[in-house]
Amino acid sequence: MDKQTEIELQAAAFRRLQKHLMEDRTDVQNIDMMNLAGFCRNCLARWYQEAANERGIEMGKDEAREIFYGMTMDEWKANYQTEASPEKQAAFKVAFEENVLKKE
Repeated sequence: MDKQTEIELQAAAFRRLQKHLMEDRTDVQNIDMMNLAGFCRNCLARWYQEAANERGIEMGKDEAREIFYGMTMDEWKANYQTEASPEKQAAFKVAFEENVLKKE
């Protein structure tokens, strides 16, 4: 497979993952994703931002999230985010430290 086709397939797979998370499974909470898999929608948006920045495209966290989510974080939270239990919040602190802070 040539490199351009590989890139196009990777981009298509990313778009499908994005659609799945943003349209098909809005019921799945970011905190649950982070606690189980070590990443969430915000991580995907951050990786998008980092890829842009690496290519000399200035993009902040809020802009990247709005591009990934297709709406502002305030809109997402109002429409889809539910309250997390104290147990989930405690597990999130550990998952965030292990998967985000240690990689920065």
